[in-house]
Amino acid sequence: MKRKCFAAWVLVLMTVAGGCVTNSSRDAARNYLHAFPPGASPQEVGTRVARRFIASPHPNFGNPNPPGEITYPESVAWWGALTFADLSGDTALRQQLVSRFEPLFNQERKLVPRPGHVDATVFGAVPLEIYLQTGDGRCRELGQRFADAQWQAPESARNRMNAELRSWVDQGYSWQTRLWIDDMFMITMIQAQAFRATKDPVYIDRAAREMVLYLEKLQQTNGLFYHAPDVPFFWGRGNGWMAAGMTELLRALPESHPHRRAILAGYRRMMESLLRYQSGTGMWRQLVDHPESWPESSCTGMFTFAMITGVKCGWLEAEIYGPAARKGWLALIGYIDANGDVRDVCEGTNKKNSLKYYLNRKRLVGDMHGQAPVLWCASALLR
Repeated sequence: MKRKCFAAWVLVLMTVAGGCVTNSSRDAARNYLHAFPPGASPQEVGTRVARRFIASPHPNFGNPNPPGEITYPESVAWWGALTFADLSGDTALRQQLVSRFEPLFNQERKLVPRPGHVDATVFGAVPLEIYLQTGDGRCRELGQRFADAQWQAPESARNRMNAELRSWVDQGYSWQTRLWIDDMFMITMIQAQAFRATKDPVYIDRAAREMVLYLEKLQQTNGLFYHAPDVPFFWGRGNGWMAAGMTELLRALPESHPHRRAILAGYRRMMESLLRYQSGTGMWRQLVDHPESWPESSCTGMFTFAMITGVKCGWLEAEIYGPAARKGWLALIGYIDANGDVRDVCEGTNKKNSLKYYLNRKRLVGDMHGQAPVLWCASALLR
């Protein structure tokens, strides 16, 4: 109920302000983002992939042994499954997802990550989503602790900081700043969720200011992003993290926020570039600007999520981006097998200044990096 009331309040404000929702954008979006072929609706696809998530044990990056703690691919898939359950009205699915979390308060407490790295800290988005849907105060407290930890460096971490990171921290940025594009989902997601849960502007201010820094440091003239300042490659999923991070941040960011204009401009520059690089099949590639690289499903899902949301919110011109979003969705779901597993998912990837490194990454099946964006897209189509 809290989530629905807050969403209704935001809808009124945005409509009055001429922001996210207008009659014309709704009508144009409906032309492209509804009436899918049998088996391709967001309800059908989201249910298949969410049920697959429920049936899957906690993953460990392909290692057959159980993980020592919840990994970030599971966290972001869990969040996607929760939003899908909420938006589809599937209360039984929601209960299963909440029940999966309950042991983390007791017998599986050891699986709760320590928020000492961006990849671990994004876990906090899951309990915050559960709080938003159920009002469970334990989940709000846990998630807020993760969001706060992202800006509260322990003394041991401060002692290990290099001069550059210490400079960022002294300027008020997160101590988990490292200028990898992956961070712009891992940081902005948990902070946006904390803002939604608490309404405290400190969280959205942190996320917006951090995003502007990354835009300034990593976005190139073509609108895409290097993986890191010293790695001049437009890696697909890395750019996907950035696209999805900007999207979620913009969904939460008040219209009047001083950084909104810069973030929206960076988002639109990226979407314009992605439009040019989408293949004829609807997919995007492992290296976005390398036509010889393979079609990759996780980045395709992330870019499609960003475009669906942009069209529905009126940030993107529906007549231009609506067809691309539809094509991306229909291409993406063609990569889901009978088990509900997504194929051709790039394995977990470090940064490396090597073209061969990115081109030769393994293609996985059923990896949560790929399952998650399908759930995000299904949610965006229903939202």
